[in-house]
Amino acid sequence: MSTGTGPETEELRQGSEQVLSELVVPTSYAIALPAIEDLAAPGVVHEREIRPRRRLRWWQLLPIVLMATFGSLMFAFPLAFSGDAASSMIGMLGLLLTAASGGWGAMAARRAGYKWPGLPRRGSGTRASWRAIMAYTLIAGAAVALALWRVVHLRG
Repeated sequence: MSTGTGPETEELRQGSEQVLSELVVPTSYAIALPAIEDLAAPGVVHEREIRPRRRLRWWQLLPIVLMATFGSLMFAFPLAFSGDAASSMIGMLGLLLTAASGGWGAMAARRAGYKWPGLPRRGSGTRASWRAIMAYTLIAGAAVALALWRVVHLRG
């Protein structure tokens, strides 16, 4: 079946159905579709996705990067130059802002179709590798432990 207005014979219709049945269409919009024009019979018009590939733009990343920068500066400078209780509170608030911006960036990237190594794409229905989950858990745990160790030891 054609979406065009041109003449179409039974031979062209059968040829196009055979070509279209052999195509492997990806399940994610983050992967470009194969060129249908090279595989199709002449004179057959095919519909194609015209939306652009989903990706993060600079204006979407700007608030995430600014919040991460501000939070990391709040975490670094008060703890480095003084050791009173107020600076510990500001340092922990900076750590919270940095961690929140990291989560915000990870969720924005996931919604745009990006994925972490070892983890499946969103909506694919496959399970994540237990090795990848363990590695990410250990890395996050080590970062949290180092941050808390720094706050506790600079305080007293």
